[in-house]
Amino acid sequence: MMPWFANPKQKETLFRPAHIAIVSLSALIAMGNVVGPANARNERLVASVESRTAGEPIMAIVSLRSQLITVYDPKGWILRAPVSSGQRGRETPAGIFSIIQKEAEHYSNLYDDAYMPNMQRLTWSGIALHGGPLPGHPASHGCVRMPYEFAERLFETTRLGMRVIVAPTDVTPIAIAHPALFQPKPDAGAAAAARAAEADEASSKADQTRRAAVAASREVAQAMVPVRALRNLKLRTETQLAAAERAIASSGFAEASEQAEEAKAKATAKIAEIEAQLAAAETELQPKLDLLAAAREAAVAAESARVEAAEAAENAPRALRPVSVFISRKTQRLYLRQAFRPILEIPVTIRDPDLPIGTHVFTALERTDGSGDMQWSVVSLVGGRPDDRTSEIQSHRPSDGRVEQTRTDAPGAKAALDRIAIPQDTLDQIAGIVSPRSSLIISDEALSAETGRGTEFVILMSGEPQGGINIRRRRPETGAYESSDGRLPYWRSPFASPYSTW
Repeated sequence: MMPWFANPKQKETLFRPAHIAIVSLSALIAMGNVVGPANARNERLVASVESRTAGEPIMAIVSLRSQLITVYDPKGWILRAPVSSGQRGRETPAGIFSIIQKEAEHYSNLYDDAYMPNMQRLTWSGIALHGGPLPGHPASHGCVRMPYEFAERLFETTRLGMRVIVAPTDVTPIAIAHPALFQPKPDAGAAAAARAAEADEASSKADQTRRAAVAASREVAQAMVPVRALRNLKLRTETQLAAAERAIASSGFAEASEQAEEAKAKATAKIAEIEAQLAAAETELQPKLDLLAAAREAAVAAESARVEAAEAAENAPRALRPVSVFISRKTQRLYLRQAFRPILEIPVTIRDPDLPIGTHVFTALERTDGSGDMQWSVVSLVGGRPDDRTSEIQSHRPSDGRVEQTRTDAPGAKAALDRIAIPQDTLDQIAGIVSPRSSLIISDEALSAETGRGTEFVILMSGEPQGGINIRRRRPETGAYESSDGRLPYWRSPFASPYSTW
């Protein structure tokens, strides 16, 4: 098998995804908007690699110009699909993100409870990947919509922490070698690997049991509708019976008493009929209630097991956890994070600090020759999203889905590495924990305010539209984000676990 960077043109196969049944009314309405020529064209653009078996995704690149998402494993691209990014004024910000939360069933608490299936959050302020309608042009409020079935498929294969690059133009990773790129010490522990695997398995089981509890809850909610209706009808009929009994007791006329007796008899018979129907409905409901109780109990147990496994993995050697290093020309500092947590922040020396250095994302890949060393790839981001994005999209997204992507400028990436001087003790510290899937980001930009607790590094390209971020303002006193009209849609989630990364 040739390495993916030596053979960038993989053989594609196109498939037509089946329609997904969505029980939510809002989802049915949204899917209704997809039907038509634009939907058929989008279905043709969905593609997957056929020349080899796809591996686990390590990176996704969203091209704002071509409105396409391409997913990569260590050997090359494996999945590709059309997207719909943020519309004018609410643009999806170009920059570097990672998946920080996943929810199979998610509803917007800002935009009319809109259905966002298979949501993979990129910022706590509300930028995310999710399934949604694709009209053929940018149309969202800042998120990246994907075809429904593609979003489900991607959701099932990604992990928290996977890199997502939102690029103004069409870019693709290339291989790169440079002495400044970190290499690990050959002392990775088997215990750490076992604990990490157990944590991944426990997290996956917790996700499955949580989905089962949601499904059982939906079944109970549907079964409760006739039960509530019968209970309410019984209460009304009992009120009528009580009124008839009062009329009998207070009536002094035979004719009135006879009418009251007749009303009482009818009410009594109706109550008996309702009680029979109610008993049958409650009998049908009970197994669903039992199933819901069991599902919730299993979900609680699975979540407890996930926490325990996560703690065990945290206490094991951290050698196998990928690290992220960010070097900012703007702040002249190096930042180090691992498992969504800050580890180190130090000043670094950058030669010619007043000259632009670009934005480059280097990703460590495991070698296939058994040498133990790592090989690296790089993606360099360049600006240039035009004002007239619609015409640009039409010219760069052909009907067969094949996009001629811009290969990264390797000399520019190497020149950026040449300009960085990192203290030796920091190099030794990084070498002791670096592993495949680790990353090094060099940029002219500073860290975005979106970087914080429970996130990877978030870097936004300052020269590109950021409407999708700007419309969400964070309240410092609460940590909540509000929309431009003052509503509070998003909170920093307490459920984002650093233990579920990679």
